[in-house]
Amino acid sequence: MPELPEVETIRRQLEPRLVGRRITEAAGHPSEKFLPARDVTGAKVDAVGRRGKYLIVALSDGREMVVHLGMTGRLQFAAAEVPSDGYVRAWWGLDDGAALELHDVRRFGRVRVVPAGCYDTIPTLAQLGPEPLSEGFSTEGLWSALRRSTRRVKTQLLSQRPVAGLGNIYADEALWRSGINPAKRRITRAEAAALHAAIGDVLAQAIAHRGTTFRDYRTLLGSGGDNYAHLDCYGRRGEPCRRCGAELRSRVLDARNTTYCPACQR
Repeated sequence: MPELPEVETIRRQLEPRLVGRRITEAAGHPSEKFLPARDVTGAKVDAVGRRGKYLIVALSDGREMVVHLGMTGRLQFAAAEVPSDGYVRAWWGLDDGAALELHDVRRFGRVRVVPAGCYDTIPTLAQLGPEPLSEGFSTEGLWSALRRSTRRVKTQLLSQRPVAGLGNIYADEALWRSGINPAKRRITRAEAAALHAAIGDVLAQAIAHRGTTFRDYRTLLGSGGDNYAHLDCYGRRGEPCRRCGAELRSRVLDARNTTYCPACQR
C-alpha cells in the first residue's frame, strides 16, 4: 500500500496539473467506494493536499474530494474522452481537455466528497495522529502517545495514532535506524527521541527518491520510485545488517511481516 512518501510524491506531481482546472464531467464505478467521484462535476480545484496516506483535493464550492489509493490504486492523466481501460474506477474530465483517471485493479481504494475539514464519515482520516514532517510532531508527543498503550511499538506506529502516514516499509526502516526492537512494548524518552528523528529522516529520504516501488506503486508520470535501493532493513531478510553485520531476520508481529536486526535492535 502506498505510504506517506508515495502519496506525497503523487501530490507534488498532481498539484501543478490540477490546481485551477474545472472538472467538466466525472464518472465512478457503480459501488459506494467510487461512486462519489461523480459528485464533483462543475467544481474548480483550488488546492491539492495530503493527510497521512490520503490525497485531499480542495474544491471551490467549499467541499473536499478525499482519495485513498488502497493497495493497487494509481492516478494518471489521459487525453482520451472516455476511461482508457476496464480498471479505471473513477474518472474526471478537465476543462483543458485532459482527464484524470484512478486505476485500481483490486478495488481497495476509495473516493469521498465531504464538506471541507469534516471527516466524521471517514474515521480513519479523522483519527490520524500528527503529520511526521510538521512542527506538530514532537519527541514528547510521540513518547506520550506510545506510553498510552502496551501494544508493540511497531503495531502502534501502524495504527496511525502516534503519527500519520507510516506503513510496513517505513515503520521497519525507522525502527532499525533508531535501534528499537519492533516487538518492544515500552520505550524510553531517549528511544522516543531517536525514533522521532529516524521517522523524519526515513520519510524525507523516501520523498527525495519519489517513494519505494516493489510492484504496484507508480508515480503520476508512470515511473516507479527509486527508494528501494536506499532501504536499510525492509525486504532485506537474510542479508547483513549495514550497521553491525549481523544477519537480518524477519518475524510476524500482529499479522504484519517485520524485518529487524537481532543484534542492534535487541
